[in-house]
Amino acid sequence: MIKPHYVFFVLSLLICPSVTMANSFSDAQKKGVSIENLGWSDRNYLEKQVATIDEIARTKLGTQIRQNLSDLDLLQAIVDRGLIPRNATQDLQAMGAVLGNVMIADIPALEWRVYEDSLGRSRALCVKDARECLFPITMLSRRMEKGLKPDVRKVYEDAIALMADHLPQYPYGGGTMRKLHQ
Repeated sequence: MIKPHYVFFVLSLLICPSVTMANSFSDAQKKGVSIENLGWSDRNYLEKQVATIDEIARTKLGTQIRQNLSDLDLLQAIVDRGLIPRNATQDLQAMGAVLGNVMIADIPALEWRVYEDSLGRSRALCVKDARECLFPITMLSRRMEKGLKPDVRKVYEDAIALMADHLPQYPYGGGTMRKLHQ
């Protein structure tokens, strides 16, 4: 039986995707947001996060991070097998760093940036030369901390769809320009 608080949580993610996934330029203007390039420490932090998941993949699954769409299946295996406890926030967020790197490999118009607002500082994926951002670091972790087992590919595709209006499109209605094959 589905518990009412899970339904509320899932509905809140669907109704308010900007909370965990994206913020627009108009939101940024209202809230005094700054979006800056990553510094050395930010790049180092993301690399360590990816290394954490790569180590789990190598030791527990016999595979490695490839920074392509196959990493979605690897992340799903980690979720399905419960290889990271739901209270291990840092490791759960490391899955988001891998997810973000897959997005960058797939959508060349995205890049890691530092997003800072009144709530704090976050590493985000932003559209190049724009202020629309995704927050993949927490896309999986927030769900998993609540005991959910997210469909990684669906989270990924929903995030890309959320940003579609801000990403370069193929002509004649061909969809978002993507580099990797589905």
